[in-house]
Amino acid sequence: MATLMQTMYNLVDTAYIGRLGAAPLAALTFSFPLFFTLVSFNVGMGVGLNSTVARLIGAGDNAAAANTVLHGIASSLLCAGVLFLLAEIFLNPLLTILGARAEVHRLAADYMRIIAAGAFFMFAMYAINSTFTAQGDTVTPMKVQFFTLLLNIVLDPLFIFTFDLGISGAAIATDIALFCGLILAIFFLRRRSALRLSRKVWHFSLSTIREIFAIGLPASFTMLLMALYMMGINRMISGYGTATVAALGLITRLDSAVIIPMVAFSVALLTLSALFYGSRRYRLLNEIIVFAILVNISFALSCSSAMFFRPHIFLRFFTDEAEPLRLAVSYLRLEILSFPFMAITISCNRALQGLGYGLPGLVINGTRLFIVALPLAAFFTLYCHYDFRMVAIASLCGSITSATIAGIWLKKRLTLILAAAETGN
Repeated sequence: MATLMQTMYNLVDTAYIGRLGAAPLAALTFSFPLFFTLVSFNVGMGVGLNSTVARLIGAGDNAAAANTVLHGIASSLLCAGVLFLLAEIFLNPLLTILGARAEVHRLAADYMRIIAAGAFFMFAMYAINSTFTAQGDTVTPMKVQFFTLLLNIVLDPLFIFTFDLGISGAAIATDIALFCGLILAIFFLRRRSALRLSRKVWHFSLSTIREIFAIGLPASFTMLLMALYMMGINRMISGYGTATVAALGLITRLDSAVIIPMVAFSVALLTLSALFYGSRRYRLLNEIIVFAILVNISFALSCSSAMFFRPHIFLRFFTDEAEPLRLAVSYLRLEILSFPFMAITISCNRALQGLGYGLPGLVINGTRLFIVALPLAAFFTLYCHYDFRMVAIASLCGSITSATIAGIWLKKRLTLILAAAETGN
């Protein structure tokens, strides 16, 4: 739930901005890959911190775990600073490359500059939340994110409509909500954390930073690949018109509303995998991974069924514009075919990260997006000039490929672990 709520900030912004017309909605479509880039590195750093701390707790070394938490928070703030500077330098050229023009370009740039300034609050808050998750406490992060999301929902109409700030008002509301969420997270960290953080436990360790980044950066780049993929797709369909771009923006938001809960459940899988692996409870490790994969597949199938038969119920949450809605409905009924395969890929990747392997997820998703899905989408749209819905077919082919590779990779890794346990190694 906490991970879902992080992406819900942008969904809430979309729901309000969609009432301003197709141009602001298209601006959010172009800005979403850039927003997702921030989320990618944010979540990736959290994954590295979560996995490292959970394995140390599983091994009974709480002092090292506390020291790792401090290193993780500092590393996340450093990452936020780098991304903020990159946004300041490259934002306008990136939006131009993505295909944003004139008014849409200006609106997207206004939104993203303000959002990038709030990256410091976002990254610090998520690092603290990951600390609680690594300890097995998922309720506290959920409370922090729920408070932040609720505040964003309240502030959005105030800044967008009452203060007449439009799309910039949505970004300002998000930053204020993130800042307040960070204050609450710090309060909980001082009161509820089982790991006692202080200057006494701080001992600078380059190897600790390397271990966090060894898992966190591949996880970040894995999600970043998705942002780059969305940038490429936006560029491809920009020639289809503003309504089509807006329609794809609706689908992107709806996709995230399905995928992020699966990611969230898989973060819990990551934590448990790390804990059981650290404590050498290998049989239980295998059982929890199988259970998590089945739960995610069931969730994906349920969402697919609901969206196939009642797509308007979900899409009208974001806009009442007739043409973007019509295009989005036809695309959605193809897009949902990918959900079950995404569930398998996400679950397997998080399990491997919990075991301390960050690279497989990067390779698997790189294959899905840039060896299969994006080249096929380019072939269908740029070469064959087919309907833009063929992008969904390309995505399906990529999802089937990644699910197959991820399943085989995880199975081989678990087989090796169980074999080593039986031989006493």
